[in-house]
Amino acid sequence: MAAGWIKTRGEVSYSVHAQPPENIRSHLRRLGLNVEELENKDQLRIHDWYTTTLGQKSKEKLARQSMKVADLSIDFAKTQLVGPPTPNKLIIDDTLSPGTRFNDEKPWFEFLLTRIIPMAPIRKMTKLLGLTIGVHSEWAYKTLESVVDGIIDFKLDEAANPPRNLMRIRRLREVSYNPGWHSLTRTAKFEVLLEK
Repeated sequence: MAAGWIKTRGEVSYSVHAQPPENIRSHLRRLGLNVEELENKDQLRIHDWYTTTLGQKSKEKLARQSMKVADLSIDFAKTQLVGPPTPNKLIIDDTLSPGTRFNDEKPWFEFLLTRIIPMAPIRKMTKLLGLTIGVHSEWAYKTLESVVDGIIDFKLDEAANPPRNLMRIRRLREVSYNPGWHSLTRTAKFEVLLEK
């Protein structure tokens, strides 16, 4: 999705929580993007949260030095909730679940509700947030589900031979959609296709 957005001259801000930032750069290069040029032009911004989760200091230009809600909340209020609308910007957080390793669940999800999620509608951006299923309380999932515009589920169907990656739109506000599961396949050019 990030590569497709960039190819249509959009901007992407990718926050990496679950893998090293270089993995994202490598994937985008395989999809034909000149990552260094895009980063120099600020059309692609990769934010390193991952290194902080390892207890190390990041060497990335854009990195979080703390995963504590108190530190993050102040920074987001000053820098992320202000500024002009940027409707051509896509923001991706691969998974926000690691935040509960460094914070109690309730303050972490309150931070998501009051800082991370409001940023998109306030600044007219498109935002995709990843969350791992089965590691948070029912309260956390239900609370987030009640405030977001849509929910997309991904799963691996291991009963199929060979196993298949599937996705579905579980909910999408004010838009008609097909709620069924659809297979995801990878092309020889490393692009992901959605089977209808």
